[in-house]
Amino acid sequence: MGLDFDRIIVASHNEGKVREIRDLLRPYGLNVQSAAELGLPDVEETGATFIANAELKSIAAAKAAGLPALSDDSGLAVDALGGAPGIYSARWTEEDGGARNWALGMTRVQEAMEKSGRTETDAHFVCALSLAFPDGSARTYVGKVHGHIIWPARGNSGFGYDPIFLPQGFDQTFGEMDPDKKHAISHRADAFTQLICAEFDSRL
Repeated sequence: MGLDFDRIIVASHNEGKVREIRDLLRPYGLNVQSAAELGLPDVEETGATFIANAELKSIAAAKAAGLPALSDDSGLAVDALGGAPGIYSARWTEEDGGARNWALGMTRVQEAMEKSGRTETDAHFVCALSLAFPDGSARTYVGKVHGHIIWPARGNSGFGYDPIFLPQGFDQTFGEMDPDKKHAISHRADAFTQLICAEFDSRL
């Protein structure tokens, strides 16, 4: 399915996420702007799933801007924690007052795993990627990458929980990897591959 637009909104105020999405869209010749750049408000993530939250954000941005909008909702799911923090991954990082502290979030994951009494370290990142249009329609793709939680955290690249996530088959955490290497294997890359095959291939 070919798309006939040249401008798209990334419905996020997370600079790290916007940067990754902009990098992934670069080959397609799109003018990419973030919700923050356009002064669009954050949307409260009231959905019960990654897909629901991604669609809330993308549809709201597309309607507000009158342009196609792309949003993802992503998070870390740890087997020993029954899939937590999951859709609450960002909330686990919140300090008193609401500011996000990713080091605090990683510490909370470690402490919760220790309290669980379970020894497995299996985990995966999930990304629901939603492409929405001003008429309120949306198409959503879900990607995953499997790996393990490690401690102490390693690396200063990436963002979020990247320094404690060791992807399966690799000896570097997402926090240690070169961004291009991470982009090639990440949960966001998996979702983007699906979206690109369905939506963008005709632009190349």
